[in-house]
Amino acid sequence: MDVKLDVKTHKVTGSQKLTYYNNSKDTLNKVYYHLYFNAFQPGSMMDVRSRNIMDPDPRVGERISKLKDDEIGYQHIQNLKQDGKDISYSTNGTILEVTLNKPVLPGAKTVLDMKFEAQVPIQIRRSGRNSREGIAYSMTQWYPKIAEFDFQGWHAYQYVAREFHGVWGDFDVKITIDPTFVIGGTGKLQNPDKVGHGYEKPGSAVNRQEGDLTWHFIAKNVHDFAWAADPDYKHEKIQVPNGPELHFFYQPGEKTTENWTKLKDYAAKHFDFMNRTFGKYPYETYSIIQGGDGGMEYPMCTLITGERSLGSLVGVTAHEAAHSWYQGVLASNESLYPWLDEGFTDFASNESMAYMFNEANPHMGSYGGYFALIKSGLQEPASQHSDHYTTNRAYGIAAYSLGTVLLHQLKYIVGTENFYKGMRRYYNTWKFKHPEPNDFIRIMEKTSGMQLKWYLNYIVNTTKRIDYGIKNVIENGTGTFVTLERLGEFPMPVDLLVTYKDGSKELFYIPLNETLGSKPIEDKSIQRNDLEAWPWVNPNYTLKINRKASEIETIEIDSTLRLADIERKNNKADLGQGLQAYHNQTK
Repeated sequence: MDVKLDVKTHKVTGSQKLTYYNNSKDTLNKVYYHLYFNAFQPGSMMDVRSRNIMDPDPRVGERISKLKDDEIGYQHIQNLKQDGKDISYSTNGTILEVTLNKPVLPGAKTVLDMKFEAQVPIQIRRSGRNSREGIAYSMTQWYPKIAEFDFQGWHAYQYVAREFHGVWGDFDVKITIDPTFVIGGTGKLQNPDKVGHGYEKPGSAVNRQEGDLTWHFIAKNVHDFAWAADPDYKHEKIQVPNGPELHFFYQPGEKTTENWTKLKDYAAKHFDFMNRTFGKYPYETYSIIQGGDGGMEYPMCTLITGERSLGSLVGVTAHEAAHSWYQGVLASNESLYPWLDEGFTDFASNESMAYMFNEANPHMGSYGGYFALIKSGLQEPASQHSDHYTTNRAYGIAAYSLGTVLLHQLKYIVGTENFYKGMRRYYNTWKFKHPEPNDFIRIMEKTSGMQLKWYLNYIVNTTKRIDYGIKNVIENGTGTFVTLERLGEFPMPVDLLVTYKDGSKELFYIPLNETLGSKPIEDKSIQRNDLEAWPWVNPNYTLKINRKASEIETIEIDSTLRLADIERKNNKADLGQGLQAYHNQTK
């Protein structure tokens, strides 16, 4: 692409040459493009949805409906050719439908040449000009973007609010802009000596008063290209050992400079943690850019609001940068499976933050959000398209919190060692391939030797809940019999920890029959007794402890708190005051 942004009119004019390869087994008679800026017009689907949903995003609200002509966003196609010949097209909201002159056969390619004009809207959601923190341009979803075609067909979704999906490609982008502006974004800058502003080599000089400058970026094997521009950006960078060069773009000031300076070391630690724990970041650079309206991920960069406390700044950076693994490199279809991106990203960034700030139980907030949604009565299955949830709250919890719970609970099922082996194997096997949910669970099955499709089905396709309890404890001779009950509809294996009055502990591991296997011992300091599997149809399960009840202090289901049990009050039996006292309490 070769584009020019006029900072006086806020209009982008440019050309795009796209070589499209049909890697499918289908013959393509049409192609589709996303025209995301068209959402920022009164009466758009995003506008109507925001004004009618129960809990609208406050950043949007009714703002789109009140935009004036010079404040709206649009993308107009001026000319489009296939292999040098004009082709017909039509615009439907944020989708451009293109009828090809010549079908693209399986394994063939075609060249699409486009000239387009766009107007950058007032900053409302992710993209736009003049953000609340004073950033001039947040250029995301800013160009006509080819839609993804795969075994499910075209993913040409209208832009209503939430997630994205894109085609892998190599980007060669030239951006011409007023010479006082600094640009940061996707890709690696090819002409730093010519544009300056923190990029220049020592001793070089750039005359910024002799007309516009053209910035030249190249990004290979990415599925999108984003950038931001502002005349007041300060540009700094740091090298991650055995990792990428990190670039930072922010407006210096009382609300930013101190924390952004400290952010550099935390960002480097985060990338190091992610590389070691989940797989190696594959690109040479990554840019952290003040812009947008919160935090949003893009290949090789993120746009975040910058006037934050240090903890908040590090937290949003950790989350958005972790997206580089799950949205940037794996690039699953986050429109259809937001939990496969947002949830995995939340999980990884939670663990990184716990590592950097020495925190315990980093996922408890996600569990709390999940439990609160259940109590609200608003929970919906996580198997639906991200835009089609009834409430923003239900979507947010399903995508972020439930996705995190899914992973932390999977760690409980397969064991800690298998879990992290599986996460790295998933990343290394499926990077740059758009994995589906089944691809993930199959990797975990291969790594653990356990059957896990039942788990994926329950947690994603249903709203069934986990609830296990200790039904009764009976002493009989020299032993103690414990009966457990499954009160919820969601079956799980059970870790039952018995703590004795002498301080010793014993774990009784009850596999679920659906797994057709057992997890390895996680804590070798505690004796583990492997019991017969619990068939999921059975509501009760009785086991024997070969010690008297008078010797037992507590009996607890899931002492590690990884099980998303909706009622934990019945998970623990305290026998410290004697068996009769316990029975009196349970009555």
